[in-house]
Amino acid sequence: MHVDAAEDGGWELDPEDDAQAAVETVGRQLKMWREASGLRAAEFGAAIGYGENLIYKIERGVRIPRPEYLEKADEALGAGGKIAAMKKDVEQARYPKKVRDLTRWEAEAVELGAYGSHNLHGLLQTEEYARALFEMRRPAWSQDKVDREVAARVTRRSIFERTPAPALTFVQEEVTLRRPIGGTMVLRRQLERMLDVGQLRNVEIQVMPTNREDHAGMGGRIHLLKFGDSSVVGHSEGQFGSRPVSHPKEIQVLELRYGINRAQALTPQESLAFIEKVLGET
Repeated sequence: MHVDAAEDGGWELDPEDDAQAAVETVGRQLKMWREASGLRAAEFGAAIGYGENLIYKIERGVRIPRPEYLEKADEALGAGGKIAAMKKDVEQARYPKKVRDLTRWEAEAVELGAYGSHNLHGLLQTEEYARALFEMRRPAWSQDKVDREVAARVTRRSIFERTPAPALTFVQEEVTLRRPIGGTMVLRRQLERMLDVGQLRNVEIQVMPTNREDHAGMGGRIHLLKFGDSSVVGHSEGQFGSRPVSHPKEIQVLELRYGINRAQALTPQESLAFIEKVLGET
């Protein structure tokens, strides 16, 4: 028996998300295919293994259908691949709007610089480390929201496979390498990934030792993205209202802070040796 609580065939969608129109269109198409086949929502749900309530929500555009939902619907309705092809229409809607914007910037950037103070930068995170981070949020997030955020974070890692490869630099606080987010084994695999990524020719990872007496990063995280047309987008906690900025004077401040941060941190070679040392102690 399939119960309405079994709603893992789709993700929640923010009503104010600009992807709403695409999701609603896909929902209408799914409803038309179902009705043309003569199936009631409950019958269709039983055929593909999902609850009737979820079927209605997806058809109304309230939830985003997962790829496997569309594949099962295609087979059950004999659509010959037409429904499965809708995966492309909802692919970007799977991720929160702020993540879609960031992913678009990262896909176009020729250079990225980031300083992390509380946890490892998202691009460096393993899937299990990212999941542990999202699952410890307070107030607690729904499992649906955790799944969406993890999927979005994982897909951003495609930046490491881009050609031509962008220049990527990261400065991480020592504590982010030692805090056992998700447990010791999760941390060990996370450190191993950092060692692998740090070997890439276009990537430089630097560690900011805790014992530094002078530290330009006390204002919080810094994120800088530079593009081929020489424009720059930056973001920093605690400055400029924590909003993305692009004005030259604001960018100058962030570039100054980030540059001093890099100068105060261990060199990339020293940092990889330090990460390997922490891994051995973990």
